[in-house]
Amino acid sequence: MHRTLAVIMGGGAGTRLFPLTQDRAKPAVPLAGKYRLVDIPISNCINSGMRQIYILTQYNSMSLHRHIHASFQFGGMNPAGGFVEILAAQQTPEGSKWYQGTADAVRQNLRYFLEVPCDHYMILSGDQLYRMDYRDMLADHLAKGADLTLGTVPVPRAEAPSLGILHTDADRRITRFDEKPKDPKILDELVMPAELMAQMKRKPEPGTGFYQASMGIYLFNREVLQKALDNELIDFGKHIIPHLISTHKVHSYIFQGYWEDIGTIRAFFDANLQLTDLVPPFNFFDSRAPIYTRPRQLPASKINTASVRQTIFSDGCIVTDAFLDRCVIGVRSIIGAGSVLRDCILMGADFYDADTDRYAPVPKGTPPIGIGRNCNIRRSIIDKNARIGDGVVISPEGKPENLDGDNFHIRDGIVVVPKNAIIPSGTWI
Repeated sequence: MHRTLAVIMGGGAGTRLFPLTQDRAKPAVPLAGKYRLVDIPISNCINSGMRQIYILTQYNSMSLHRHIHASFQFGGMNPAGGFVEILAAQQTPEGSKWYQGTADAVRQNLRYFLEVPCDHYMILSGDQLYRMDYRDMLADHLAKGADLTLGTVPVPRAEAPSLGILHTDADRRITRFDEKPKDPKILDELVMPAELMAQMKRKPEPGTGFYQASMGIYLFNREVLQKALDNELIDFGKHIIPHLISTHKVHSYIFQGYWEDIGTIRAFFDANLQLTDLVPPFNFFDSRAPIYTRPRQLPASKINTASVRQTIFSDGCIVTDAFLDRCVIGVRSIIGAGSVLRDCILMGADFYDADTDRYAPVPKGTPPIGIGRNCNIRRSIIDKNARIGDGVVISPEGKPENLDGDNFHIRDGIVVVPKNAIIPSGTWI
């Protein structure tokens, strides 16, 4: 793996995750209370023995820069060296365009990648939740003698129309790629071969089937990637992959673990709250392959008489006489007495209210950071540094699935209070 370079795609403007991406790049969106989305692929790389990692981004990259700098410094961690570096879109003598797509982003930075002594390039997405040992994928890639290997995950027919779907022969050589197929006839043609189903020991429901969905993980041989980008094609999924299928050995590596594409507010909301389940689908407690993030010098959380059910607490929180049911509570969260939170994600704060004057001065009379007293909040995401006054009610019930209001947004039936928002006492949303 020391001869493999990882390239993590920072994504575009992240409009489907708005307003969480209003002030930050998509990979920098907080996850599971104390992590960021980008921690997942980086941790997978580290746990797989990969120490050379580039992250490509161009939108709202300051928050991501700060997180990477504070979280991943390999000097003392790995005597053999390594790096995690961000490559933002830039103007050069060769061109001044922003990244036009995934392939174009890699092409614009190819000169940096070629400076790294490596045999393979692994292209990864920065907005997915999964745990994978990339060594298994590389071993399969070498065993098949492939030019390019795509990570795929089996999905039922109901999910196939929203994903890129591949079709392979029994040896997993890819013969076809369709982006978000919705025609029932095409879906019938793309169903996984019975031989592969038997190998995976899966039995679909009668009249249905499984499909190989692209995970957005591509493992290229060095020379193949160079040749594949010697053109003006801009996207891997739409352009590069379909072209290579007819000219090169392109194989599928089928991943059967938990995988979730966190590209929408609903997917983000569900993936976070599922972590509160008694046996969550994704295990952050796996010490064999931990998820790394920024080390914070925060005190342990303090609970002053509260009723809590299936809730995750991060560091530095203070909760007083509140009721929490199925919530994810981020760092430095403050929750006042008498407040009730059900199915909520609190992203916490970057600082305590006592430090407000130093970090972000606010007018007198403004509610303190956190959740005030006697609030009732349901099915909501409260972004960082939000100030919720006393007696505030927040719920999506009786409202449209999508709505833009004053200091709040509703997306996919979930209320999102944006970063640094101020909700005065007595407000009903």
